[in-house]
Amino acid sequence: MDMPVNVPVDDPNADTEWNDILRAHKIIPEKPPSPTPIIQEALFSAQQRAHENRLEDKDLSELHDLEDEEDDTFLEKYRQQRLAELSTLQKTSIHGQVYGIQKPDYARDVTEASSKYWVLVHLASSLGTNVESRILTELWRGMARKYGDIKFCEMRADLCIEGYPERNTPTILVYKDGDIRKQIVTLAELNGPRTSVADLERMLLDLGAIKENDVRMKRRDSEEIVRQQIGRSAAVQEDDDDWD
Repeated sequence: MDMPVNVPVDDPNADTEWNDILRAHKIIPEKPPSPTPIIQEALFSAQQRAHENRLEDKDLSELHDLEDEEDDTFLEKYRQQRLAELSTLQKTSIHGQVYGIQKPDYARDVTEASSKYWVLVHLASSLGTNVESRILTELWRGMARKYGDIKFCEMRADLCIEGYPERNTPTILVYKDGDIRKQIVTLAELNGPRTSVADLERMLLDLGAIKENDVRMKRRDSEEIVRQQIGRSAAVQEDDDDWD
């Protein structure tokens, strides 16, 4: 009976003549392929994609500024792409305002309307002292003008739902295809009194209501400045109250 032969192996993965002999006789397994070429290829592909898509987030004015740096044909491709995107947005931007809604029309103006487009409802406070609700009202106006393909609505919470707690305002309800896709009670989930257009856009991105490369996200509306001013005033008031 043949006895197994113990062959000394220092490092089975080493590139040595002795290991080559052992692999040829299947005494030790073949050396696994090096991951380096795979990693290098992946890095090269990523760099190539980044270079090819370097103009993806540029608007028309930014593309114009690159005329001396980019190939004319390549630049024109993206210019036409931006024009097509803007044309599509213009055709679908049928709202552009905040709709004040009444309880009897809620089903038609919100639930049924959401079968055609996203509908966002601000259940507002009935008190002028509710800072977050005032901020959201200003943000709602800016968002409605910026995203005209989305329907922005506003209604006093206590007129929509009898006995709705004031402490739960403002409340945001997001509708699509007849269902509530998201509900936010007060702005604490977003950024409190410092909630901005960017916070609302991030929410819409997460829901799929707008796309990551939406050219409108680069714009900054005057309501954002108003919101910051209200937020700063509220913060100062809170600081004063703490010292009373």
